[in-house]
Amino acid sequence: MAQSKTAVIAGVGPGLGESIARKFVAEGCRVGLFARSAEYLDDLAADLGDDTVAVPTDITEPDQVEAGFREVRDEFGPVDVLVNHASGGAWRGLRDVDPDEFERAWRVSAYGALLCSREAVDDMLAADGDEDGGTVIFTGATSAVRGRGGAIGFSAAKFAVRGMAESMARELGPEGIHVAHVVIDGQIETPSVRESRPDRDEDEYLDPDAIADSYWHLVTQDRSAWTLELDLRPHVEEF
Repeated sequence: MAQSKTAVIAGVGPGLGESIARKFVAEGCRVGLFARSAEYLDDLAADLGDDTVAVPTDITEPDQVEAGFREVRDEFGPVDVLVNHASGGAWRGLRDVDPDEFERAWRVSAYGALLCSREAVDDMLAADGDEDGGTVIFTGATSAVRGRGGAIGFSAAKFAVRGMAESMARELGPEGIHVAHVVIDGQIETPSVRESRPDRDEDEYLDPDAIADSYWHLVTQDRSAWTLELDLRPHVEEF
């Protein structure tokens, strides 16, 4: 039987983050849940059981990230899988965006991913003799490949995340660490979407549980055929 993996999901919330956590626990992982909302994390961890630990963390703060990973290691051991899932939004155009808002979007999406990746990769590189050196997954968006009008902060942050993933893949692939970037090309069917649009056409949305299945596939891929970038979109007749 394969050894249980320890995963950190940085940026857990209702929707995809929660679906990834549920999928990883169902596959036998021990999971550290990072987010700023302590109450939400505690409720989710209680629901998922003993193989999860809630770690309230602002991933833009180096001391909090270091402490968060230390707590996961103390509970479950070294980290094998990291999902950089947190996103910062700055939903304004060039002339309207506040520079602090722009910087915050970058800090959450890119700087936070840098801090988490450095912690996780140190564990992965220290795993002597392990054929599976570890996996780092970045959650991207359509805006990572095609800038979105009126959202200069979000687009810039997502472009940065994509560049980080490609750079890290080249650096860490030879070390046995799989780095992948997932383009979420469409709107995810979150609880808030279901509540606000009860008459929605489900074919227009991505199912977060189905996306989580794809994330797990990235974790289990054979190193002879790793995915660098995975593009996911809902069923449509024309692209």
